[in-house]
Amino acid sequence: MVQISLNDIEQTTKTALQRHGAAPWVADEVARAVRKAESVGNKICGLYYLESYCKQLETGRVKGDAEPVVTRPRPGAVMVDAKYGFAQAAFARALPEALAAARECGTASLAVGHAHTCTSLGYFTEQIAMQGLVAIGMTNASPIVAPPGGKTRVIGTNPIAFSVPDGTGGIAMQFDQSTTTVALGKITMAKAAGESIPKGWAVDAAGNPTTDPEAALAGSLVSMGSYKGWGFGLMAELLAAGMTGGVVSRDVKPLKAPEGPPHDLGQFYLLMDPDVSGAFYDRLEQVAEGVAMDEGARMPGQGKQAMDPVDLEEAVWAQVQGLAGAV
Repeated sequence: MVQISLNDIEQTTKTALQRHGAAPWVADEVARAVRKAESVGNKICGLYYLESYCKQLETGRVKGDAEPVVTRPRPGAVMVDAKYGFAQAAFARALPEALAAARECGTASLAVGHAHTCTSLGYFTEQIAMQGLVAIGMTNASPIVAPPGGKTRVIGTNPIAFSVPDGTGGIAMQFDQSTTTVALGKITMAKAAGESIPKGWAVDAAGNPTTDPEAALAGSLVSMGSYKGWGFGLMAELLAAGMTGGVVSRDVKPLKAPEGPPHDLGQFYLLMDPDVSGAFYDRLEQVAEGVAMDEGARMPGQGKQAMDPVDLEEAVWAQVQGLAGAV
């Protein structure tokens, strides 16, 4: 293992992205997201994706110089066409307009359409909450989930994120989770490490429970809570595709494949001004006090400390440096 500073991770990521065709401002936005993921140990959404980003920049599967187009078709509805570029860049361009719409209307939506995968949804909802608004976000992904009792993949892991401001510029609560029992990346990482997976994470191609990650990848992930999680996954599917103009999960090709059509994914966010009711922060305090009554209990997202430097496997850092042309 090697210890690498967040500044080095961000700068090397930015260099790698620019070297493979990303515009400087786009590389900035993506590198910041990678930095954040690595700082909280979210390996699946950090440097794990950098090689595929670079390869897809080279093949044109993601447009590194895309200029997102922001529109506001209704007072409380903001849309941004990512033009098959990175979701991080499109979100950054649209966020000021979405914040303004939410403050004017009390509630507003932000639809990011025709984008590359956004990786960590919580990275985006957190930015909204840091501006004093409550945020919900959702997206869809390549098909890996069959209906309960079925075996045909229909939807992706379709994560949902929720971030709540604390009223003083910080975050009172945040969760970011797939609507499956586990994220797809944990299956692929288990396969790469030659490890088995816990029973209940996935089923094989015949619909039978499996602990073999390779069989899981050939089969289907399991929705959290069976029909309950399936319902949330469908909700994310309909909003992420239907409200943004993005494709449904069945038409999304493998996200890390170097070649193929653009991801064309959608991310859908709701932004809510907590001051509208006049009671939000009082109720937040009451709920937080209730949670704190039991020792060790906490609000989701509380207690996380950013790491700097970060422990990385030597092979991972060597690959990142190679992508940046440093070795």
